[in-house]
Amino acid sequence: MNKYILLMKLRVVELLLVTTVPALFLASNGIPSVSITFWSLIGGTLAAGGANAFNMVIESKSDQLMKRTANRPIATGEISKLNGLLFAFLISILSLVIFYIFTTVLATLLTATAIIFYVIGYTMMLKNRTSQNIVWGGIAGCMPVLIGQSAVTNTLTLTSWLFFLLIFFWTPPHFWALAVRYKDDYTAASIPMLPVVAPMKSVINQMWLHSTLMAVISVLVITTTKLPIWTLVLSVLLIIGWKIQLIKLTKEPTEVNAGKLFQASIIFLSIYSFLLVIGVLLK
Repeated sequence: MNKYILLMKLRVVELLLVTTVPALFLASNGIPSVSITFWSLIGGTLAAGGANAFNMVIESKSDQLMKRTANRPIATGEISKLNGLLFAFLISILSLVIFYIFTTVLATLLTATAIIFYVIGYTMMLKNRTSQNIVWGGIAGCMPVLIGQSAVTNTLTLTSWLFFLLIFFWTPPHFWALAVRYKDDYTAASIPMLPVVAPMKSVINQMWLHSTLMAVISVLVITTTKLPIWTLVLSVLLIIGWKIQLIKLTKEPTEVNAGKLFQASIIFLSIYSFLLVIGVLLK
C-alpha cells in the first residue's frame, strides 16, 4: 500500500492544503465548520493525489529518464500502469463523492475541473509542447483556493479570485527554480521547461515579473479582507526575504541558489497562509 501512497505525491499535496486552510477561514470570516474543514482537506488530498497518480501513469516513460523521478513506483515497474490508473480513478471519484456529500455542488465541480485540467490540460497537452507549460498548467494548483471558498459559501468572491491570482503568479518562479536545479533531468526527458529552452537571463526576468505581480496581489488580498495592519507588514517582510534570494540567483545563477529560491518560495507561501488565518481570527 505504501507504493500506492507514493503515487499521490503527498509532499506536493501538502502545499495545496496549506492554501486551502486560509481559504476556508477567509470564506467563513472566522473559524470554519469542523466538518467542512475536515472533509475539504480529505477530499482535497484525494483529488490532488488522484491527479498526481494519473500524472505518474502518463509520464512513466519520461520519469525513467530523469534521476529525480526514476524511482517512482510505475517507472520502476513496482506498480503496473493499469493498477496505477485504477487507483487514480478510485481516489479521484471518492474525492468528488466526499465534496458532493459534505460540502457544496460548486466545490465538487471545481474539484473535478482541477483534476481534469491537471491531467489533460497540463500533463497531456501543455507540458511537452510549450515552455510556458507551468504558467498555464499551474492553474490546477490555484484551484484549492476557490474550492475552499466554495466549500463554505457555494460562491466565489473577489478575495478568493485574488488569492487564486496570487498562487497563479507564485507558481512559475517557484517551479522554474526547481527546473533550474534539475535542468539536466528535463533535458534528458525532452521536456521544454523554460530553463531548458531559454537563456538564464530570460528565465530570471520572467521570475521577477511573476513574483512582482504576486507581491502586489498578496497585498491586495490582505487589504480587501481588511486584516490587521501587522499582517500586511509581515507579508511585506516575507516578500523582501524572497526577493533577496531572487537577487542572489540573479547575481549568481547557480543550481544552489535556485534550490534556495525554491525553498524560499515554499516558506513564503506557508507563512503567508498562516498569517491569513491568524489575521482572520484576530481582526
